[in-house]
Amino acid sequence: MDRVFLLLSVLYLGVSSQPITENQRLFSLAVSRVQHLHLLAQRLFADFENSLQAEEQRQLNKIFLQDFCNSDYIISPIDKHETQRSSVLKLLSISYRLVESWEFPSRSLSGVSAPRNQISPKLSELKTGILLLMANQNAAEIFPDSSALQLAPYGNYYQSLGAEESLRRTYELLACFKKDMHKVETYLTVAKCRLSPEANCTL
Repeated sequence: MDRVFLLLSVLYLGVSSQPITENQRLFSLAVSRVQHLHLLAQRLFADFENSLQAEEQRQLNKIFLQDFCNSDYIISPIDKHETQRSSVLKLLSISYRLVESWEFPSRSLSGVSAPRNQISPKLSELKTGILLLMANQNAAEIFPDSSALQLAPYGNYYQSLGAEESLRRTYELLACFKKDMHKVETYLTVAKCRLSPEANCTL
C-alpha cells in the first residue's frame, strides 16, 4: 500500500510540476527579451545625450523631471513594496499595457545602438509572450476595457515642431521608453520569482 501511495505521489508531482516548468521557461524568455529592450533603450538614450551640449542636456533633464510620460496613464505600483504585493496577473497585465503603448511610437526610435527595424519586432514578440503567460494564469477576461488599449500614446510627437521643441520631444520619448522598459523588466522579474517560493524576491 505504501509503495502504491509513493508511486502515485511521484506521478502526481511529475504531472503537476510540468506546467510550472513550462511557465518558468516562458517567464525566462520574457525576462530575457525585456532585458534586451531595456539595454537598447539605455543605449539609445545615451547616444542621444552624448550628441547634446552640456547646457542642452541640463535644461532637457530639468524639463523632463517636471513632465510626465504618456504611458503614466497606465496605473502601476507606486513603489517596490506595492510591486511585491501585486499579484502575478496584475504585474503581467501592467507589463502588457506598457509594452503595447510603445508599439506605435517605437517606429520612430532609432540610433547607432538600435536600428529602427530592430525595436518594433522585439516589442511585438514580448507582447505575445506576456499574453501567453497571462493566459496561463487562467484569467477569464484579461482586458474588459480592451477598446481603451487601441489609443496611440505619443501621437502628438509626430506634429510639426520647431527645432528646439523637436529636441525636447525626442529627449522625452527616449527617456520614457527607457523608464517603461525598466518597469516591465522589474514587474516580469518579480512575477517570475514568484514561481520559486524558496527564492528571495525582494527588490
